[in-house]
Amino acid sequence: MFGVIRRRVASGSSSPLLLGQSVQKFRSGSLVPARVSSILETEIAFHSGGCGNVRSFCHISPGCWINSKPMREVFRQEATMQTWSRPFSSDSGDLVDVVVPPLAESISDGTLAKFLKRAGDRVNIDEPIAQIETDKVTIDVSSPESGVILKFLANEGDTVEPGNKIAIISRSADATTHVAPSETTPEKAAPQPTQKISEEKKAPKAETVPVTEKPKATPAPHSSHSEPQLPPKERERRVPMTRLRKRVATRLKDSQNTFALLTTFNEVDMTNLMRLRADYKDAFVEKHGVKLGLMSGFIKAAVNALQHQPIVNAVIDGDDIIYRDYIDISVAVGTSKGLVVPVIRNADTMNFADVEKQINTFAKKANDGTLSIDEMAGGTLTISNGGVYGSLLSTPIINPPQSAILGMHSIVSRPMVVGGNVVPRPMMYIALTYDHRIIDGREAVFFLRRIKDIVEDPRRLLLDI
Repeated sequence: MFGVIRRRVASGSSSPLLLGQSVQKFRSGSLVPARVSSILETEIAFHSGGCGNVRSFCHISPGCWINSKPMREVFRQEATMQTWSRPFSSDSGDLVDVVVPPLAESISDGTLAKFLKRAGDRVNIDEPIAQIETDKVTIDVSSPESGVILKFLANEGDTVEPGNKIAIISRSADATTHVAPSETTPEKAAPQPTQKISEEKKAPKAETVPVTEKPKATPAPHSSHSEPQLPPKERERRVPMTRLRKRVATRLKDSQNTFALLTTFNEVDMTNLMRLRADYKDAFVEKHGVKLGLMSGFIKAAVNALQHQPIVNAVIDGDDIIYRDYIDISVAVGTSKGLVVPVIRNADTMNFADVEKQINTFAKKANDGTLSIDEMAGGTLTISNGGVYGSLLSTPIINPPQSAILGMHSIVSRPMVVGGNVVPRPMMYIALTYDHRIIDGREAVFFLRRIKDIVEDPRRLLLDI
């Protein structure tokens, strides 16, 4: 750099020397003896992040030398400014911010459900420290580095967006360090070191304000109802709805408001399907490593019925009907947090074993809360098995934007007439709720009857009849 300046001075150029895009001009001071008669003032511009704040420089004339003392001051200030401009860390680079990860393309924010760690706990890299609840799934927020959690920047129940900071981690702090020491290094104190002590004293007071205000805000809904309400009773508690529950409620209500819902029923004799499972359950587990259930039989029957009645696999989009040449079966799974509907992709290309493996995988993920957004997106038909909870009969509601939903129910031994004789048979009621705007009663009844025929005689699948 000195060589460049020396060459520019020797040439007698009066144009400024630019060392960056964003520049700051400093007029030179008088450092040359008075014997120099013709003084050429040269303005030298330094980038704010490159050489720092130049306090003095020499008047330069052709053949003049450059004072080296101010240049040493320039480089000392450069190191200081680089330290202040380091993003998201302390002066020593010890602090790391924990931010909300990307949620999904269709989800813009979520609710901070709970923290899995406390301030002062030591965490490893990629270890979950918090959970964010979205409209569809619960997402873990993992630690970007190993260290100790100094403090949390958000509270449970807050609405957060991708990129929001929720915690600060120190790489070198001890696990015994808790909340009080973590609050002595506020992130905004780095550019203003002189105000660090005063801001530290005010930080705890500012953070306690939301905590004290929130309990006062909770009784407000009791007194804000416009409709007459009974006086609050003892042994009652008010709990806000989770985002997943609110999302399910909204979608189901939209389904009732949009679709022309109609339900048709039938009953299925489960004798042959249950006998098939009893005869081959051991051999099935030995070969495929998974148990043979009844759900795979209904999914294969639904696939066959959709191939015979493709209108049930279609959907209305504005003034058009979209016919889908693929079959993705959604399976409704009830969890403690709400209803989730993972999708079995390309079910028409899968055998019984593939279907059972996929169902088991989804069941484990649903119970653990690890289902992803992609695993629940799409679907052309939903199957809901209320029979596992003992439901005898129901009218399921369509899962938008699908056009139909199949409801399975409990198996009950009832007297049936078979070959002129009254015999006990394991019977199940099945229901199909469909959008009457696109599906006529004829197609709906044929679809449900096809499922009944295949479940009662699974050999039809082998013979394709």
